[in-house]
Amino acid sequence: MRMKTLRAAMIGAVLAVSGAAGTAYAHHSFAAEFDRNKPIKIEGTVVKFEWVNPHSWIHIKTGNGQVWRVEGGAPSALLRRGWNRNSLPAGTKIIVNAFRARDGDTRASAAEISFPDGRSLSLGNPTTEAVAAAAKRAGGN
Repeated sequence: MRMKTLRAAMIGAVLAVSGAAGTAYAHHSFAAEFDRNKPIKIEGTVVKFEWVNPHSWIHIKTGNGQVWRVEGGAPSALLRRGWNRNSLPAGTKIIVNAFRARDGDTRASAAEISFPDGRSLSLGNPTTEAVAAAAKRAGGN
């Protein structure tokens, strides 16, 4: 009887810890964090490109010195689109059409980036791609 109780307690502890970890690393929804009604165009220079899960992040310094953090897709999605962790070196000039964070922070979510020469690349973020396509159909962006 004692072993069954101990085993049940251990299973409960493992589930509680894994449940708490799951909550800490839970994925957010686009609508909870970003506002589809607040598109923004960010032009600047890449400061840093973070190749991390669940989303990559591009840090961009604008002409007025502000640094924006732009969310992209997961590294696995970027790999499928031909990216690697060195695809966006510091100093690269880019243009991003994105959607601002709801909390007013200098954070945004983007579907693609473009370069001054007109080339563009998908950021592998399917939710933001869908929101951007809907905004274009509705006459925005």
